[in-house]
Amino acid sequence: MTHATTAALAGLPAHRRRTFAARVERWRPDLVAALEEVFADPEAVAERLLEVAARRFAEREDDLHDLDERRTLAPDWFQRPGVLGYAAYVDRYAGTLTGVGERLDHLRDLGVTYLHLMPLLRPRPAPNDGGYAVMDYRSVRPDLGTMDDLRALTARLREAGMSLCLDLVLNHVAREHEWAARARAGEAAYRDFFHIHPDRTEPDRWEETLPEVFPDFAPGSFTWDDELQGWVWTTFNAWQWDLDWSNPAVLEEFADIICDLANAGCEVFRLDAIAFTWKRLGTSCQNQPEVHALTQALRMVARIACPAVAFKAEAIVGPRDLVAYLGEGRHHGKVSDLAYHNALMVHLWSMLATGETWMSSHALASLPTPPSTTAWITYARCHDDIGWAVSDEDAAAAGLDGFAHRRFLSDFYDGSFPGSWARGLVFQSNPATGDKRISGSLASLAGLEAGDPHALDRVLLAHAVVLGFGGVPVIWMGDEVGLLNDPEWDAEPEHAEDNRWVHRPRMPWAADGSVPDPHGLLPRLQHLVGVRRSLPHLHAATPAEVLDPPDTGVFHVLRRHPEGPFLALHNMTATERRVPWWLLEQAGLGRDGAPVHDHLAGGPVRAADGEVLLAPYQVAWLT
Repeated sequence: MTHATTAALAGLPAHRRRTFAARVERWRPDLVAALEEVFADPEAVAERLLEVAARRFAEREDDLHDLDERRTLAPDWFQRPGVLGYAAYVDRYAGTLTGVGERLDHLRDLGVTYLHLMPLLRPRPAPNDGGYAVMDYRSVRPDLGTMDDLRALTARLREAGMSLCLDLVLNHVAREHEWAARARAGEAAYRDFFHIHPDRTEPDRWEETLPEVFPDFAPGSFTWDDELQGWVWTTFNAWQWDLDWSNPAVLEEFADIICDLANAGCEVFRLDAIAFTWKRLGTSCQNQPEVHALTQALRMVARIACPAVAFKAEAIVGPRDLVAYLGEGRHHGKVSDLAYHNALMVHLWSMLATGETWMSSHALASLPTPPSTTAWITYARCHDDIGWAVSDEDAAAAGLDGFAHRRFLSDFYDGSFPGSWARGLVFQSNPATGDKRISGSLASLAGLEAGDPHALDRVLLAHAVVLGFGGVPVIWMGDEVGLLNDPEWDAEPEHAEDNRWVHRPRMPWAADGSVPDPHGLLPRLQHLVGVRRSLPHLHAATPAEVLDPPDTGVFHVLRRHPEGPFLALHNMTATERRVPWWLLEQAGLGRDGAPVHDHLAGGPVRAADGEVLLAPYQVAWLT
């Protein structure tokens, strides 16, 4: 270790220094191996990163060191079936960070153990992409509170058995960030933090293969800046400047930011826009292999300084690119611990719209199995729009035209398709490609706003799919009580051009501190959560196998656990469906007259004439 590293540890008790040395011995080889894929002098970069880790390790509070010890002894803490996630905006849930701390009873009663508070680090003034244009990673939005308020909240969450997930934007910073300001001031070291070109020669070459993320209001990927006297890379918006991760100083800064925020009590980092961080000419500049090497380097620093921390990859990418973010090949088990299962969400809505499960079952079954030490984030709804990521290949396997099916889903969920019960809004329509994404709350998309008689059953079925698939199921704020689209979503001027705010309504707290539940959804969802907690089969290390459906109206998921098989049956239609008993026997259930228990119904599975009977939109969890 360098002199700086040794000096940072000098004031610590001997047992702390031994712990740090043991972690360095264990994780340094993986740190160097990752850096070798990216930098010319990996050993030098490794030493600087170890200095960061030592300094932040020495500053870590005793209760967080204790948490590190417990998590090291229970590395599967986030994989367990008792884990339940919840996501919300601070201001729309409870006003401030202090307000969130005062509103934890609702989350505790629901069974929440993982709380994702949407972007709360200080952004630029609006517009700021919903908070994803960060101007200071070391302070919070002034209207939400202070860093001391954040520390107080994380302490309350730990006492309540909840882990805080925080957004960390990796690909870009706000134009107002100190790094960008110093670049505009002419400091060469900070100009090197960004991709800057004096004229359009290089940007034109890059843009030949770059897709547009926001074609309606932010076309192109480069922006001229008068102060900078150059074209700066701006994948998302003109005021979000892409960072140059080929510069090791960027990696060192983010390693320090992660450790600093971990010392404030943040336990999970959602690595936002991670797929875009590495640029390669002639490609889409997404999913490049260096992305995984950089993530591994950050992960190793965290394992040394603050191993209670978990990483979540915000990689909304093609299904077959996704598993790499959880670790493949030499990065197996060494990058992110969690990743969004966007394909499950998309196919859930596809199955509900069509009442057909064959295509979705085939597509989901073909995905690679993630490493056993990782977990999916499963969700029916999140803060974002829904893009219909159904590939042409998967559609063709079911005899469908991919373009036509994606257009059908958009038309169905914006309510324009004849007979649709959904009430969504079109987001970012692109006539050139036919891409038409959808905004809308879970309840409104499921038919509750339209008054459809099956709407509540669809809402519960959607929750049951994500709760029974394994991993960390996350509920979007308000979905537990069926909040509808916000009719005043555009009342705030900065929201008027972004209809995703339609599914981000404020929590309607009652005077007694409860949340009104006019549809009686909450106790039914609590039942689902309680049953899930009781089933060891739903540990994330047990893979979910999607089966070919003998009845294409039913979605079948099998989990082969040492205590026996678990089979989830989901009727995706408004009619009764029947599942042949032989399917259960093939899964290892019900052979030779052995009883089959439906945990959701709380008794024997309902069967007749050698078939399991499923009511419209019913879910059965069988062992």
